[in-house]
Amino acid sequence: RFSPSISATWRPRTAPVRRRPPLPFRSPRHPLPPARAQRGRGYLFKDRFNIEVRLENEVLSINREQQTITVKDLQQDKTYQEAYDALVLAPGASPVRPPIPGLDLPGIFALRTIPDSRRIRSWISEHNVQRAIVVGGGFIGLEMTENLVHRGINVTLVEQLPQVLPPVDPEMVTPVHHKLKEQGVNLCLGDGVKEFSQAEDEIIVSTQSGEQHHADLVILGIGVRPENQLAKDAGLELGQRGGIRVNAKMQTSDSQIWAVGDAVEVQDYITKEWTLIPLAGPANRQGRIAADSIAGREAEFRGVQGTSVCGLFGLTVASTGASEKTLKRANIPYEKVYLHPGHHVGYFPGAKPIDLKLLFSPEDGRILGAQAVGEEGAEKRIDVIAMAVQQHSTVYDLEEAELCYAPQFGAAKDPVNFAGMIAANHLRGDAPIIQWDLVDLSQGVLLDVRDVDEFERGHVAGTVNIPLNQLRDRMAELPKEQPIHVYCQVGQRAYYATRALRLKGYDAANLTGGYQTYLNFAEKVNL
Repeated sequence: RFSPSISATWRPRTAPVRRRPPLPFRSPRHPLPPARAQRGRGYLFKDRFNIEVRLENEVLSINREQQTITVKDLQQDKTYQEAYDALVLAPGASPVRPPIPGLDLPGIFALRTIPDSRRIRSWISEHNVQRAIVVGGGFIGLEMTENLVHRGINVTLVEQLPQVLPPVDPEMVTPVHHKLKEQGVNLCLGDGVKEFSQAEDEIIVSTQSGEQHHADLVILGIGVRPENQLAKDAGLELGQRGGIRVNAKMQTSDSQIWAVGDAVEVQDYITKEWTLIPLAGPANRQGRIAADSIAGREAEFRGVQGTSVCGLFGLTVASTGASEKTLKRANIPYEKVYLHPGHHVGYFPGAKPIDLKLLFSPEDGRILGAQAVGEEGAEKRIDVIAMAVQQHSTVYDLEEAELCYAPQFGAAKDPVNFAGMIAANHLRGDAPIIQWDLVDLSQGVLLDVRDVDEFERGHVAGTVNIPLNQLRDRMAELPKEQPIHVYCQVGQRAYYATRALRLKGYDAANLTGGYQTYLNFAEKVNL
């Protein structure tokens, strides 16, 4: 019979918060939870689960031979030892603090815990902050940017890479860049921080390009690194990225020690590479797998596919699986399609467009990843595709996916169905697609089948305009000896045109995602 005695130790006064905690939504405009909630409700762990939670107790070392840990009670300033049969390490991760001159100046904060959030709120109130600089364009950086703007603070966002949300492909974050600029955020992309300095009551952020930005507050959102020192000192194996190496049962190189959460290296579900993905969902599943393993159950962690979502000024960005950047780096063959459907049927009021990108194997149509951006319904579609990725499903499966439909919620052919149909049509050869970033537009004929008024509002240079409704009567104007690159606004009319042209013997292909995708590519470097 398994009769556990469980203890949990944690150094800070407050209990650990969740991976990617909701702190940006608590700071600086949202209220913080009451003190008892901040302390993790340790009394509930004892009363309900007989788990003893020891706050302000720091584990100093692990003696693997004797199966003991040395703990320091920070309140009593005394050290004691605790024996274990099974030890679980969940030290999490800490904010990255690069060796930048001036990093320790007052007014520069990283956000990881509730006390961090309290310090930021106090600084804003006490110093009447009007200007803030957020360093880093990841989840935390963007969420902090939004909350600072809602507070009425002028924000400059500094990101070393040429885009925010680095895990997402660059053309897919074009709407995010536009949204930030609409909200008055000063975007400083492709330019890292060189140093911090201080003049009177303001902080000066100097960038690698020589620009200087002045602020009353600086938030660091550069990322996190695994807390591995305890494991390292104990001689446990670490991975190439510095995380604790574990097997599928979440066991470390010591079979009596398990590790979970942001501190461990995990295997990418698509590339099979070892990586660090500090997300709450995988961390929770790892904890369950570790508990099963300790109890003797044969459970294994499947790996991670990086399914994530971020909200920003009413815009949602969601992704799952591998990005195009990742697939290129891993030398994994792929194809891709773009589409821009409404989140529900167009005849029902309030339909919002979703920019959707699907990546799949050219060999068998297996789904490799997806990204979606929109005001409504983006995360819903990515959740569906995330499950498809985990089940090794193909674009042919997406064609046949049976999803909820009512006019106010979706469409009889959901955006997920459409993505599968477009990809499957391409693989079958029914309606081939070509890519805006790969096609040589100087070769062949570029055909725009939108109506004349749409064409006049904006088009790709060198385009021939024959509206779809006139195409059958004017098809003779197009040469059969040259390839025809067809586009419309989002891809649907170009699909009809491509089919009609191919039935008449033309070498026609649909530029995936239409003019909207072209703009996303064209504007990703021109903001």
